[in-house]
Amino acid sequence: MGVAFVSEAEPARRAPIKIREGLFRMVAGNPGSMTYHGTNSWLLETERGMIVIDPGPDDPAHVAAIAAAGRIAMILLTHTHPDHVGGAPALQAATGAPILGWGRPWAQGFTPDAAIADGETIGPLRAIHTPGHASDHLCFALDDGTVFTGDHVMSWNTSIVSPPDGDMAAYMASLRLLLQRTDKLYLCGHGPPLENPEKLVRAMLLHRSHRETAVLGALGTEPRTEHAITEALYSRLEPNMVRAAARIVLAHLIKLQAETKALRIDAGWVKI
Repeated sequence: MGVAFVSEAEPARRAPIKIREGLFRMVAGNPGSMTYHGTNSWLLETERGMIVIDPGPDDPAHVAAIAAAGRIAMILLTHTHPDHVGGAPALQAATGAPILGWGRPWAQGFTPDAAIADGETIGPLRAIHTPGHASDHLCFALDDGTVFTGDHVMSWNTSIVSPPDGDMAAYMASLRLLLQRTDKLYLCGHGPPLENPEKLVRAMLLHRSHRETAVLGALGTEPRTEHAITEALYSRLEPNMVRAAARIVLAHLIKLQAETKALRIDAGWVKI
């Protein structure tokens, strides 16, 4: 695909990995095709105590390890997908720390203790609303050029954009938003830290643009299903990734329809 991702040896899990003074990574025990080695929880020391960015999945051992790392002052959510928010209730019960997230949470029935607005400052962090992977997605930036990017930008792979909550137009706009910044280090929801991230973000945006062109090129005057388009564009895809690829194709088709370049007819799509 022309995107130079970063790989790493399997890291220690449920133990703080020091990134620098006052900043630690803790990897949950949920490795998989969508999560790489596992979900990253980030622990940032402040004068009030530690800020936890993404408590990870509902994993008692992972939650216990975070709670044992120090006094937890606050729990921040990049978004409310289960592998990032599942451990939040248990961590709050263990520490009493408030949970903060976007004002319109994605997870049905989940409401944070306090809502975060775009541009809001939370301690040393500034929130950046980056919808696309999820409508409630936030990145959190430090003044030194470090950004906690959740699943918006990951060092090891591209993000899944799955409608209806996933929105390809919003995702690409959010990538462009990050390119307006001059950040030096991304700390992602999955995978290792990413230094000098601009090159990767530009490559990811270019890849999505090329994929969109290919999706449009796969359409004609006869309706073609999302499954048929996926098979044509992802011929070498591993079987367990076909469904994810189909969701991305659908996200591109919805964006193309909004731009009056494609039209859905019954179960298929045509070019306009």
